[in-house]
Amino acid sequence: MSEVILSVKDLKIHYPIKMKVKGKLLSQKNCVQAVNGITFDVYKGETLGIVGESGCGKSTTGRAVVRLERPTAGQVLYKNQDIWKYDKEQLFSYRKKAQMIFQDAYSTLDPRFTVGRSIMEPLVIHGIGTKEEREKRGRQLMEDVGLPVTYFNRYPHEFSGGQRQRIGVARALTLSLRFWSATNLCRLWMCLFRRRFSTL
Repeated sequence: MSEVILSVKDLKIHYPIKMKVKGKLLSQKNCVQAVNGITFDVYKGETLGIVGESGCGKSTTGRAVVRLERPTAGQVLYKNQDIWKYDKEQLFSYRKKAQMIFQDAYSTLDPRFTVGRSIMEPLVIHGIGTKEEREKRGRQLMEDVGLPVTYFNRYPHEFSGGQRQRIGVARALTLSLRFWSATNLCRLWMCLFRRRFSTL
């Protein structure tokens, strides 16, 4: 049987509803149950899709598995270790293996950075490679996601929405990725992943 990479067990994420009158907090009893008891396993080499209507908690679950959203209850286990019990060093290592591809790609790109620098930034943060090696890796990833390498020094505002999503994909794949969490990727992206990254 394939190795279990990620296990989500009875995950709950609730947001309290704060009732205020004239700036005074009256109640915090009720809550919005964004995620209420989801459980699943993701095996090595497997693609798992969570399907549901708008507002059912798909993106919230995706954010929780990369530690961007704190659960109210339940566990997120990476190789049988609870990611919410990681120390600073373990979390830093986990960031190299788990990446998020956001629906709104433009908001995740620093407008002051060229896309080449944005793609290379994870390598800089983790101290991987020389400047020349990072640039070579960045250019290769642009090619892999179908962007001309000549766009390497362009800025985010010079790209279309679809091209920005490709930049987000390239950046997510920069490190030693074991799995990614992505929101609302269309069929085009899934075909792209199968064709180019099936060996991950």
